[in-house]
Amino acid sequence: MTELIIYAVVFLLLIGHAMMAGKMYRTVHEDTKLTFKEKNDWKLKALIFPIYFWGKYKESR
Repeated sequence: MTELIIYAVVFLLLIGHAMMAGKMYRTVHEDTKLTFKEKNDWKLKALIFPIYFWGKYKESR
């Protein structure tokens, strides 16, 4: 039973990570003020730590 709970928590964290990365990816892609290189930098950062870099992205805008 404990193993099932652990897997469920890991699955929820993975889904949350993917959804947040997708949201940041979409937002950065639509930002017309950024250059191609800046967009790629933010997109790569979104794949690593999306919640942390989402805050950094919002501060820079």
